[in-house]
Amino acid sequence: MKEIKKFPSNFLWGGAVSAHQIEGAYLENGRGLSIADVITAGANGVDRQITEGVVEGEYYPSHEASDFYHRFKEDIQLFKTLGLKAFRTSIAWSRIFPNGDELEPNEAGLQFYDELFDELLNNGIEPVITLSHFEIPYHLYTEYGGFRNKKCIDFFAHYAKVVMERYKDKVKYWMTFNEINNQADGQWPLHVWTNSAVIIGANENKEEVVYQAAINELIASARVVKIGHEINPDFQIGCMMAYVPVYPYSCNPTDIMASVKVNDRRFFYSDVHVRGVIPTYVKKYWKKHDFVIDISDEELEALQMGCVDYIGFSYYMSNAVTTLENVRGQAIPDFPEAKMVKNPYISASDWGWQIDPVGLRYVLNAVYERYQKPLFVVENGFGAYDKITDEGLVHDDYRIDYLKNHIEQMELAINEDGVDVMGYTPWGILDLVSFGSGEMEKRYGMIYVDKDNQGNGSLNRIKKDSFNWYQAVIERNGI
Repeated sequence: MKEIKKFPSNFLWGGAVSAHQIEGAYLENGRGLSIADVITAGANGVDRQITEGVVEGEYYPSHEASDFYHRFKEDIQLFKTLGLKAFRTSIAWSRIFPNGDELEPNEAGLQFYDELFDELLNNGIEPVITLSHFEIPYHLYTEYGGFRNKKCIDFFAHYAKVVMERYKDKVKYWMTFNEINNQADGQWPLHVWTNSAVIIGANENKEEVVYQAAINELIASARVVKIGHEINPDFQIGCMMAYVPVYPYSCNPTDIMASVKVNDRRFFYSDVHVRGVIPTYVKKYWKKHDFVIDISDEELEALQMGCVDYIGFSYYMSNAVTTLENVRGQAIPDFPEAKMVKNPYISASDWGWQIDPVGLRYVLNAVYERYQKPLFVVENGFGAYDKITDEGLVHDDYRIDYLKNHIEQMELAINEDGVDVMGYTPWGILDLVSFGSGEMEKRYGMIYVDKDNQGNGSLNRIKKDSFNWYQAVIERNGI
């Protein structure tokens, strides 16, 4: 009989959300406008739109979201029943500094997170906090142009210093910027907007603008890591990456090299976070394209002084790349002979996301071998259309299967491959606004929230079948 192995005794079983996708209360108690508050709802196959300010008649799902701001105490009781040991969320920067550039913080915003963290800790749940999860104050865009402007480095460092000092005895685990590498090549305006509060002009080079904003964010992150360790040496401060491994479609050597170069785009960000230097492959790329990136010797030194303690990352899917002429796919910038293609060996969700549990083991191995830093799977989940039965139940076996298969691969990475994994916080422990489509009906949670894509519903919470399943997984430490 095969030995049944458990996870480490201190493994952080949890769940993950972000402030702008669950909290709502978007202008209550002094909170300022966030860049997430000007993104309209979309749909499956319909892009969300970024508007200039809040436009009357448009629907912005983040304004109410799941109303966690008013319901967090009852939600945390559900988390306690579920057995969560950790809860990953973010601080809404604009609750603390409504415009982002103030000297003094908004006390009501600080008090809200005091109450939230106290409630978590009183129920035995460790807060895992992201400082900027796609929710930069909107004023930093209108006044400064977002993170293309180096002034935002100071604003972020000041904000982080305030909250880290305030919660130095309540929060141990921090992450700086969420999925900072999603903006990698500037192809997706929504990613550039939410990562950097940047709108790229028609006559600008997208990649050059994104690289400059990203460098500024990496400098800001490094400064915050250093500040945090000075405030509390016991802080564990990580980065947060989106890892979507891109496999070679075939064993053709050019497909192998195409996958290496495509993956470099994403690894650039964690290379800097972890190693504190700009990789030579990026310097060569800048030179080849005549990019002028503003970074001083002092800033280069700051990168080295603020390397992260661990790597948090999301994993949802994998992809493939090919140079074969007889295979159709999506063209890749700067690799005219290469195309992104679907992997024929795996299935996909209703939104076209390819489901690849073994890819999680692959990522855990590849990243751990590259950096030898502890890893934290802080997002992994399955967005689906859930239906309530006449009895008021939600049977989501498809979600259970997805999570089970990924947890099994994570266990193999730990026990068979020797990867150091800190914890697992599947995405959307309760239903929230989907970032990609702005839908409520693209559901990720183990707790159903009664609200539809038009904003209608009671907001009542219902435990799905996956709730009871995950409760048992946690209770038995992964068996």
